[in-house]
Amino acid sequence: MNERDELMMKIQHYDFALKELNLYLDTHPNCRRALALFNKYKKLKSDAEKEFNDLYGPLTPIQNNSANHWHWVSDPWPWERS
Repeated sequence: MNERDELMMKIQHYDFALKELNLYLDTHPNCRRALALFNKYKKLKSDAEKEFNDLYGPLTPIQNNSANHWHWVSDPWPWERS
């Protein structure tokens, strides 16, 4: 597995953890431990997405960082990149 794939996998793991914690917090809104974990994984995912965007381009249209070019359509789609 190359570095790009490893970073993508990290993002997917963080996203999964956030979805699970979201469901848990919906039924346990006062759980400080779960909220702390949610905030931790939210930061980790954000940092990983920024790193991915800087190295390989945007994962979503919102992550386009250029004021001069719309990279979302000129690069291969995230699932087409190798």
